Amino acid sequence: MDLKKKAFLEAYRKAFGNISKACKATNMDRGTFYDWKVKDPEFLSALESIEPDEDFADFVEDALVEKIKDKDTTAIIFACKTKLKKRGYVERQEITGADGKKLFEVKIVDDGN
Repeated sequence: MDLKKKAFLEAYRKAFGNISKACKATNMDRGTFYDWKVKDPEFLSALESIEPDEDFADFVEDALVEKIKDKDTTAIIFACKTKLKKRGYVERQEITGADGKKLFEVKIVDDGN
């Protein structure tokens, strides 16, 4: 595979699958990209092996970890609520009537089926 295609694939990965950004980074038009997809099975295979959603998820998680390391309160709270539920870091809302009374009661009826 030629260097221009390899450069595009790397730019595509770094842009989390954004074709426009990858084209701009490699100074080429979108038509070239689509032409390569159709005419070059090796390029298409390499393109399909890139997982931009996974790369983005890794990027976001890394950014969150950096914020936590910087002792960013919001990031710490978010991480606790999403990763530490088993330890009790969960917000719950209880919906009740006045003075904590039940709003309604549910009765399950067995119709014999």
